Amino acid sequence: MKTRTTLVSLAMFFIGLALCLAADLQMGTWKLNEEKSKIPAGAPKNTTVVYEMAGDNVKSTIDGVDAEGKPTHAEWTGKFDGNDHPATGSSTYDAIAFKKVNDRTLSLTVKKAGKATASGRIVVAADGKSRTVTLTGNDPNGKPFTSTAVYDKQ
Repeated sequence: MKTRTTLVSLAMFFIGLALCLAADLQMGTWKLNEEKSKIPAGAPKNTTVVYEMAGDNVKSTIDGVDAEGKPTHAEWTGKFDGNDHPATGSSTYDAIAFKKVNDRTLSLTVKKAGKATASGRIVVAADGKSRTVTLTGNDPNGKPFTSTAVYDKQ
């Protein structure tokens, strides 16, 4: 009886551990791999993205360059619940809604003044070492764009 209880307890521990690790696949520091990315010429680039827990929320810190090559810094704090959460520091968006699709995938909608300007998916590779962010939308001038950015986990 003790052996069975111990085995069940160990099994539950490992299942719980696996679920916790799966929930954290998006967490960490991600650095843009420009060679593997397909970002339109002259488009802004997020060169480093950091996801970390902030209480029961997720905090995202985004550093990059704008279309003119000037440094940018934006932050977002919220949940992967599909609801709009405010973002600060960007001239092109003021809210982002992330929704967890599965353990490795998030869908996102980027908004400015309540209007969706871009949408896409973030998919973490099976090995957890890279992620691909695919976005489609309209730039601030209304011109359509598609962007695929590949990030390596640091």
